[in-house]
Amino acid sequence: MPETDARPATLPDPRRWKALIFIGLAQLMVVLDATIVNIALPSAQKDLGISDGNRQWVITAYALAFGGLLLFGGRIADLWGRKRTFVVGLTGFALASALGGAAANTAMLLGARALQGVFGALLAPAALSLLAVTFTEARERAKAFGIYGAIAGGGGAIGLILGGLLTEYMNWRWTFFVNVPFAIVAAAGAVLVIREPAAGRNRNRLDVPGVLLVTTGLVSLVYGFTRAESNGWTAGSTLALFVAAAVLLTAFVLVELRVKAPLLPLRVVLDRNRGGVYLSLGLAVIGMFGLFLFLTYYLQIVRGYSPVLTGVAFLPMVAGMITGSTQIGARLMTRVPARFLMAPGFLVASIGMLLLSNIGLDTSYPMLILPGLVLMGLGMGTAFMPAMSLATHGVQPRDAGVASAMVNTSQQVGGAIGTALLNTIAASATTSWLASHATAAAAASPQAAQALQFQGMVHGFTTAIWVSFGILVAASAIAFTLINAGRPDATAGSGAGAAKSDEVPVLVH
Repeated sequence: MPETDARPATLPDPRRWKALIFIGLAQLMVVLDATIVNIALPSAQKDLGISDGNRQWVITAYALAFGGLLLFGGRIADLWGRKRTFVVGLTGFALASALGGAAANTAMLLGARALQGVFGALLAPAALSLLAVTFTEARERAKAFGIYGAIAGGGGAIGLILGGLLTEYMNWRWTFFVNVPFAIVAAAGAVLVIREPAAGRNRNRLDVPGVLLVTTGLVSLVYGFTRAESNGWTAGSTLALFVAAAVLLTAFVLVELRVKAPLLPLRVVLDRNRGGVYLSLGLAVIGMFGLFLFLTYYLQIVRGYSPVLTGVAFLPMVAGMITGSTQIGARLMTRVPARFLMAPGFLVASIGMLLLSNIGLDTSYPMLILPGLVLMGLGMGTAFMPAMSLATHGVQPRDAGVASAMVNTSQQVGGAIGTALLNTIAASATTSWLASHATAAAAASPQAAQALQFQGMVHGFTTAIWVSFGILVAASAIAFTLINAGRPDATAGSGAGAAKSDEVPVLVH
């Protein structure tokens, strides 16, 4: 299998748009897998006899492996070759998915989810870095990242729809099996179509101490937020995990400053624009989780929507993301500075979140929820596309994998934090509201008592959505303040092969 293409850097790969199809397909598989299993979880729990205490591990096992190993996976792509890493990641992800679909007990399912996370951590940064080194001309790069950004942003909502359809009309196991044909098509396409530029390989040795420190540090951080949700923020085990994460990640930074070939060259994250992208994108994902999580529960439990109808209800958000990413972000990216897309995009999304903070027991979907979802989709789609592109623009080809991994790491860590933080806020608000209405509930009829229960639940949801609104506003402010890259030169590349080994090219200011 040829790994690289010796074509001069000035000549674009004639098969680059075909390559985008298979890179996008792989990214869709990884992104939708984060939500597709959520809807199937109640059925899987009942079928396999998973205890309430263990059911969270179906989600957590994937998040821990994926979030903890992303930087390692990104550097493996740089060292080993992005195409090879991409194909290995796809193959492993397909095998892990088949194992999950065939699971006969809890241990088998949890092991399969952890393996999905391991191979996803190889696959995701390899996919994004392949895109970064394949599309180097600014206008083509804008279109390619527009499509990729739409997939990255809308994949979670597509997972809800697909998960609902498969669970309701087939079986929960198909939420795993569906990955197999995705992976086979993407891997076959990668072997036949994708050509990795010859100049992009990193020949340095792997930074083993860095791998161990950052992996254990990120796992401690993600697991700490997961335990905070169930044990409380001040529990000894929760605090110990956060302290361990702080110590390990601090040690990781110190090691990276001293080793000759660091796992994460600090030049990648200390660049003002890339740092602004990682931070604002991580915050935005925290805010988005407020929407996916609470609106899903609201529609199914309070409004009585079926899993399929709940997924369909998110379709306008997917349409908004595709429109924002491909029609607004991609068209304007070569004409205006990135912060003038990202900051307004996050702000528009926050307005959509503000609308959704007004949901009640009998809220009209067309009058309130629909416009809120459309604004969320348009805003996030417009912001995601330049964020994905700017996060990898100007890095050395040898660092493209690890820079791509940082994008995914900010999203994964943001998702874990968002789930724990917003769940805790919603649960506390619901408990407080029900406690203050306990007398009324005791004297009420069964129907009225259920209505009060739902009202307390909705109060918790709206409280958390208000927090999500504030987080999205903060993401907008950070993007506007930190990101100062100007309009990309329409003829500029990504710096592939052009810069000296000790330079870090950046966007024109």
